[in-house]
Amino acid sequence: MASAVRIVILAIVSLSSLTNCQEGILHISDGVTEKEFCIVHNHSWTPLAQSLDMSLAYPLLNLTSQLLCNSSGVTPDSVNGKAVVVMRGDCDFSQKALIAQKLGATILLIASNTTLITPSANESEYAKITIPLALMRYRDFLQAQKVFTGEMQVKLYAPPQAKIDPSIIVMLLIAVITVSLGGFWSGACERERLSMGRDNEGQAESKSDTEISIFSPLKVLLLVLVMCGMLVLMYYFYKVLVYVIIVIFCVASANALFFCFDAVLDQIGCGTIRFSVRNRNFSVRSIILASVCIVIAVIWGVYRNEDRWIWVLQDILGVAFCLNFIRTISLSNFKICVILLSLLLIYDVFFVFITPFFTKNGVSIMVQVALGPDVSGEKMQDNMVEVPAEPQPPTEKLPVVMRVPRFSGMAQNLCGMQFSILGYGDILIPGLLVAYCSRFDVWVNSKWKVYYTSCCAAYLMGLIVTFAAMLLSGMGQPALLYLVPFTLITSAVVAGCRREMKTFWNGQIYEREELNEP
Repeated sequence: MASAVRIVILAIVSLSSLTNCQEGILHISDGVTEKEFCIVHNHSWTPLAQSLDMSLAYPLLNLTSQLLCNSSGVTPDSVNGKAVVVMRGDCDFSQKALIAQKLGATILLIASNTTLITPSANESEYAKITIPLALMRYRDFLQAQKVFTGEMQVKLYAPPQAKIDPSIIVMLLIAVITVSLGGFWSGACERERLSMGRDNEGQAESKSDTEISIFSPLKVLLLVLVMCGMLVLMYYFYKVLVYVIIVIFCVASANALFFCFDAVLDQIGCGTIRFSVRNRNFSVRSIILASVCIVIAVIWGVYRNEDRWIWVLQDILGVAFCLNFIRTISLSNFKICVILLSLLLIYDVFFVFITPFFTKNGVSIMVQVALGPDVSGEKMQDNMVEVPAEPQPPTEKLPVVMRVPRFSGMAQNLCGMQFSILGYGDILIPGLLVAYCSRFDVWVNSKWKVYYTSCCAAYLMGLIVTFAAMLLSGMGQPALLYLVPFTLITSAVVAGCRREMKTFWNGQIYEREELNEP
């Protein structure tokens, strides 16, 4: 165990080293006013300075009337020792750079009216270029011309970015806390149900009416097939179904938030005033809570595309939804857990790794549905970047992910807000196993909640390995590929070591035997 912890710590330390990022900063000054803009570069060409103080200033020459695919119409004397901005188009980036370099330019900026992409070339071309090359938005250059009245001095720099952005740590905490609380809540409900069952069996049945138990392998298979069908439908009919999912999310998350707040108030002993209207009983506390939850869900629904702050509400609603889901849906035994998690592991891997071979744009169905049809501005595979050249109209995205903005990197903030995301499924599916382990601890009266705590620890380790694999590979990972083996194997090992595998495997049967005891 100690060696495993050391390996994880070593991996985290190695990943936390600084790395070059493809977004950079264009600093413009006229001696009085200063302003910074987004640029996209490729550090395979001449690397940029890592800070503003380390960067050299050069006068900016406006050649946006030129494409610089040849040197005609441009004199070396006008270009020598200056940063040159030209328009994108008609020839390769490397050709423009070689001509600018031959004319004596010190920096080449390429203004673009289309999406900014990481400028690339053949491997042999990189060694020939000795001046910095970067793309900038043409609208930014037009804005700079309006802001600066004197001669513009420019500096280019690209602050190094830590591979482990703090947002990943926040995301890990959100996921682990949600799964742990959901499992604990499920175990507490089970303990209360069994306690009431001993006192009043009728009350126990009414208390568990809100719970849905999955005990049939056939139902599990049908559930997974329905999920596959829904994902494919979302891929082909996204623009219509996205609004249906948004409405369902608003209703379901408001309902879940109500149950979460209500449970918290019960725990702290908050009372309420009750009254009757036409023989119907009402609670003042419930009315206030319902109103607050509905308002929060409506605010999210109205402002769902305001990326700067709405992610906070989406994550609050998402956590509440996951907690209530884990509490409500119960897997009856470990056999059902193994079948469900294994099938969903195959589902996750197939729709992430296999479907890109069948889609037109080479993007997996899972990623396309999770991020929406327009994923510009997001990190691409192989650490390539796309940044919109013009302000983009908001596009509807499915509220099926936790979102935390990336905190590190000024350049990334200038180029557009980017998020670390984690799908609800990566919380809900392992969460159902954690909830089963928590209930089983209640059934066997485990003093130290060994099944629950070990499964939570396995989920944490699986999530760390998932993030490590994502950072090392530079691309998104199907989290269930790591979470399912970690949690299932750990739970099975604990049951085997405690000689309780038979009762752990047939959990629901064991529960019925306990309830039937005199």
